[in-house]
Amino acid sequence: MTLSFQSLGLSEAAINQLETLGFTTPTTIQIQAIPQLLAGRDVVGQSQTGTGKTAAFSLPMLERIDTENRAVQALILTPTRELASQVAEAIRTFSSNRRLSIVTVCGGQSMERQVRSLQRGAQIVVGTPGRVIDLLDRRDLKLDNVSWVVLDEADEMLSMGFIDDVKKILKQAPVERQTACFSATMPRPIRELVNKFLKSPATVTVEQPKATPSRIEQRVYIVPRGWTKAKALQPILELEDPEAALIFVRTRRAAAELTSQLQAAGHSVDEYHGDLSQSQRERLLSRFRAGQVRWVVATDIAARGLDVDHLTHVINYDLPDQVESYIHRIGRTGRAGKTGIAISLISSFERRKLNLIERKVRQTLNVSPIPTRSQIESRRLEKLQEQLREALSGERMASFLPVVRDMSEEYDPHAIAAAALQMVYDQTQPAWMAPDFEPPVERPKIIKRRIDKPQTSSATPNHSR
Repeated sequence: MTLSFQSLGLSEAAINQLETLGFTTPTTIQIQAIPQLLAGRDVVGQSQTGTGKTAAFSLPMLERIDTENRAVQALILTPTRELASQVAEAIRTFSSNRRLSIVTVCGGQSMERQVRSLQRGAQIVVGTPGRVIDLLDRRDLKLDNVSWVVLDEADEMLSMGFIDDVKKILKQAPVERQTACFSATMPRPIRELVNKFLKSPATVTVEQPKATPSRIEQRVYIVPRGWTKAKALQPILELEDPEAALIFVRTRRAAAELTSQLQAAGHSVDEYHGDLSQSQRERLLSRFRAGQVRWVVATDIAARGLDVDHLTHVINYDLPDQVESYIHRIGRTGRAGKTGIAISLISSFERRKLNLIERKVRQTLNVSPIPTRSQIESRRLEKLQEQLREALSGERMASFLPVVRDMSEEYDPHAIAAAALQMVYDQTQPAWMAPDFEPPVERPKIIKRRIDKPQTSSATPNHSR
C-alpha cells in the first residue's frame, strides 16, 4: 500500500501546494519524519542525497510558522551558502503564503544587506554557522522566539570545522524548542551533539544500497610530482572517455576553475552549484540526462541535489574527508544493474586517505600512473576505427567514392585511405597534448632502514631507546 501526503497529517493547503508542484507520493524519510515532527518530537534523520529530507523538515515547520509574527521562529543551519540557498528556495516553493519571509545569512555576501533583511522581519533564517554567530554577537539576530532548529548536513558541518559554532548557537536557542538533525553519516561527534542537545529524539533512517565493488570498478591514478590535478586529469579523460560523468571537487571555486579548463579543451562539461536558480538547475539536469552535457563538475553539497541513474563514471578529482562520503559518491554509478567506473586522483600526500578507503571497501585498489602518450594515441586510433566502421555502413560514403577512383590512377588505394585517416587523426589532436607530452615515471620510494651493529661483550647496553 502506497502512502499519501494526506495520510501524514499535513494540512489541506500544504497538500494542494504539493500537488501544484507535482508531488504526489512521499519518500521514505518523509513518511518517517513528518508525523514525528508534526507530533512535536525531536528527530534525528540519517539519509543520503535525493531522499527528500528538505521537504521532510520544511513541511511540518511551515505548518507551525505564524506568518503574522515577523520574529524569527525557525533557524536552519547548513555547511555552505550553496546549500543554504537551495534550502531557502525549496521552502519558498513549498509555501504558498506570501506573508512568509525567509532570509539567507552566509559568509561571502553583504552582511549589511542581511542585517537590513532581518530588521524588516523574517520568520525563517537559513544560514551557515559562522555568519549566524557573527549576527548573534552583533545582536542583529535574535533567537528569543525560535521554536524550530534544524541542522542540515551535520556531518559536513563537522568536517568543515563548524561543530563548535553549532554548539554555541544551540546553547543560545530557547530550551523549549523542537530540534531536527539530518546527516548522511553519524560519526561520534555528531552522536554526542545529538545526545546533548536533542530531547528523546525519534530516529529515522533511510538505508542506501551499499556500493558493491562487483559492479563498480574502482581505479586510482597517482598525480606526478610537480603536476597539478587539472593537468593530470586531461590524459585520464582522454583514455577513459566517460559517456556520462560526475566529477567531484572540494570547493565551489575549484569547480568553476576546472569547468573552465575542461570547456577550453573542447569538452562537453558544465558546473552544478547552489547559486543556480531552480529553473537553471532543472535545465542543466535535463540536458545532462539527455546527453547534451556529458560531464558535470560539482561539490559534494551541490551534487546532493543532482540525482541521475545513467552515470557511467564518478571521478574523485578531490578525495572526500570522510570515507563514508567516498562510498556515497561511487554509489551513484553502477545503478540499474549496469557496471560503473569510479576514478580517483591522488597526490602522494593522500596515500593515507587511500588506505582508509581500502579498509572500508575491504580491497586493495591498484594505483596506476597517468596514461602515457602511446596509450592515449592507441586509444585515439581505436576510436577512429570505430568511427570508420560507422562511416563505412553509412550512405554518405558513396559521394566520396569518385574522389578515391580519380586518385587511384596516381596512388595506391591503401595509401589514399591511410592519408585520409592521418588528416582526421591530426585534426582531432587534443589541444592540451603538446608534442613533448609525457608524464614522468614515478619510481617507488626506497626506504632506508638502519641496521644496528651487534654490540661487543664489553659494551654497556643502551636501554634508553
